Amino acid sequence: MNTKNLDTPNNFFESKVLGHPAGLFVLFFTEMWERFSYYGMRALLVLFLTSSITDMNPGWGWPREHAMAIYGSYTGLAYLTPILGGYIADRIIGYRWAVIVGALLMTLGHLSMAIEIDHTFMYLGLCLLVIGNGFFKPNMTSIVAQMYKEHPEKKDGAYTIFYMGVNAGAFLGMLLCGYIGENPNWGWSYGFGLAGIFMFIGMLQFYFTQGIFGDIGLKPAIDKIDEESTNLEESTRNPFSKLDLVLIGLISVIGLSWIINDPVSKITSLNLFNFKVAGIDGSNFMIMVALAMFLFVLVKRISQYTPVLRDKMIAIIVLAFITIFFWASFEQAGGSMTIFAKDYTQRVLTGDSKVIFNVVNTLITVIPLMIISYVLFRLFSKTFAKYALGNVILASGFVIIWGIVIYMLSNQYSEVKSEVPATWFGILNSLFIISLAPLVSKIWESKYNPVATVKNGLGMILLGIGFAALAYGASTIPQGAAVAQVSMVWLVLAYLFHTLGELFISPVGLSYVSKLVPGRMIAIMFGIWYLAIAIGNKVAGTMGGMIDEITSKYSMSTFFLIFTFIPVGLGVIIILLTPVMKKLMHGVK
Repeated sequence: MNTKNLDTPNNFFESKVLGHPAGLFVLFFTEMWERFSYYGMRALLVLFLTSSITDMNPGWGWPREHAMAIYGSYTGLAYLTPILGGYIADRIIGYRWAVIVGALLMTLGHLSMAIEIDHTFMYLGLCLLVIGNGFFKPNMTSIVAQMYKEHPEKKDGAYTIFYMGVNAGAFLGMLLCGYIGENPNWGWSYGFGLAGIFMFIGMLQFYFTQGIFGDIGLKPAIDKIDEESTNLEESTRNPFSKLDLVLIGLISVIGLSWIINDPVSKITSLNLFNFKVAGIDGSNFMIMVALAMFLFVLVKRISQYTPVLRDKMIAIIVLAFITIFFWASFEQAGGSMTIFAKDYTQRVLTGDSKVIFNVVNTLITVIPLMIISYVLFRLFSKTFAKYALGNVILASGFVIIWGIVIYMLSNQYSEVKSEVPATWFGILNSLFIISLAPLVSKIWESKYNPVATVKNGLGMILLGIGFAALAYGASTIPQGAAVAQVSMVWLVLAYLFHTLGELFISPVGLSYVSKLVPGRMIAIMFGIWYLAIAIGNKVAGTMGGMIDEITSKYSMSTFFLIFTFIPVGLGVIIILLTPVMKKLMHGVK
């Protein structure tokens, strides 16, 4: 009997869902549940920490600076640990087991955060989430890279669709965890717990459907010859020297200590870097030392590669540098923009305004959920016969989702007046991505596909325009005001332009990393890419924590103008560097 195995890499494209392998959509939904849990928790974290202990839904009553410090450290570490997680998957357990271990740890982390007996459970939960994310995040994207190694022309489109799954989860997580967590009838613990439930569903769905990937992502063979690159010169191995390893160890210890010490030194009296060197604060001095060592190792490593690969790695580093500034600005969404939504935005609606909001909220909730449910149905039609249990688990998650959505909407229609949750504005980013990602994906696959630097430059400029809208909207807020009533329209415009910028930069960046380096370096280079995002996230927390200081000395508009001028300036510079970057990429498009 001569039947084809559709689960082997060479036959992936014979079992299509919306023009891509069915396996891509298994990853789509797994990533969707993980992002549901991550963004659902993230939407609540700063609000929970800063809410007064005397509120109807009491929080911890922290100052904004303290909350933003722990927010920045958490989000930074969540993107820093993938470096180690990618290495462990590459050398020891393989991508698929790394995803499963990471999902389990994150499930336990979310459930720990739902326990209110003691503050220790919150800190333990954040630690488990950071470690679990390190296993999960780089290895999902590595599986996508391996799936498309024989179809590089489809990678940009695949990563954009994958990114649509990321944002579908973020949309649902912020919407539902935000609604439950901010609702005094439920509370923060239920919001955090809901995130854990869907992370658990995502883990089970992936585990019982992983056979669809064939050999991809299994435990790596130690003696396997690198077959990921057809260029033997680029495949030459370049092992780390003892000096490299020592320096990397020192950088890791200093960096980890610094990122943890920041919130700890603000919240408690403990400060690991309570000293000065030549008038420089100990914390700043140590991170500058770590940065200098990192640059030394980076330059030393790059100089040891072949000229072509060296050029390609330099191109990745340039793109990663832009990424730092992108995320330092973009991640204000979970910090200063959430604070702006809570304390400076008119959110109480009555009469016609309430009716209009209810209708709009119903449409933007139900229509995307119907689209995602349709994708689920298409996946069922291709995979249910072979992976029934995984599909049933996946379907059960959607049954719960639809139940919570109906509950939320019925309550909102029955209320006399509506107070739009501060977390609701966060869903706009995901909503716009779900709406615009298919269109952008088609552009990337067409003859109008611009080069990476133009994409990055335009993305940064669009990001800056979004903050310009906020700066203009905040121009009526008095200097040093603690509360205000600014129109919602400025936040909506900001999220629209930020989303367009994100679509131009983030998924495309992952695709270029996978195309510019040999296959054996994929996980490590993804780790370096996430290092850039980690730095951006920590800077976002640090800058966001300065909102009160800048607002009291200058104005709220001044705060947002900082995030306008820097991205726009960098965007123009990177576009001007296009001819140089083309040479460094050696024909990779």
